[in-house]
Amino acid sequence: MVMSSEPSAPSTFVPVESVDAADPVDVDPVDVDPLGARLLEAATAEFAARGYAGARVAEIARRAGVTTGAIYSRYRGKADLLAAALADATEGEFDALFADHRFQGRMEDIILIAGSHLVEELTSDSADNRATPGMLLESFAAARHEPEVAAIIGSGMRQRRDRLAEIVDTAKRQGGIDPALDTEAVVTFCHAVGLGFLLLEVADLPTPAAGDWEALIARLVASVAPPS
Repeated sequence: MVMSSEPSAPSTFVPVESVDAADPVDVDPVDVDPLGARLLEAATAEFAARGYAGARVAEIARRAGVTTGAIYSRYRGKADLLAAALADATEGEFDALFADHRFQGRMEDIILIAGSHLVEELTSDSADNRATPGMLLESFAAARHEPEVAAIIGSGMRQRRDRLAEIVDTAKRQGGIDPALDTEAVVTFCHAVGLGFLLLEVADLPTPAAGDWEALIARLVASVAPPS
């Protein structure tokens, strides 16, 4: 889940209806474009460490082991890099969910799986798992003062909203969610959970075990199912 005035993130999301648990997406972007993957990984780490204002294209190049020319041949500058890194992070999040063996294309699967992934990422010591939330937090903070970043965040959140809305509407048609519930309300709930976990990381508050979190989410999921 790029124009000159409002960079828009590229989207190669798999349509919700075409995703099947028996056919997980297993194409590694690193194999398709290893340099591009390195650049986005380096950009994510740099934005997480220094924020948008403090990030430097030269430092991103150093982290990726390339020259700045390799970056400018693909991106016009720091804003384009941020847009691409945010798009890559969102796309990777959805692809990880779709590849999970528990996913069967239903909204309840998304909420249950996302719940455990969020807890696992928050409690992980992996630098990779910590960089993406850090980049997102820094981007939201920068958006208050940088119109260009605000445009990027807004574009990315709208794409994410549209993707989640597709999943919700599909779940309604398949009987997983009560059609009487408002799609926008369900999507907002999902956003609130995800963004809330970002803030929990900053506050360094204790988090539940993945199993305990899933048990709570399962209760919530059951409450939005159509009346039997």
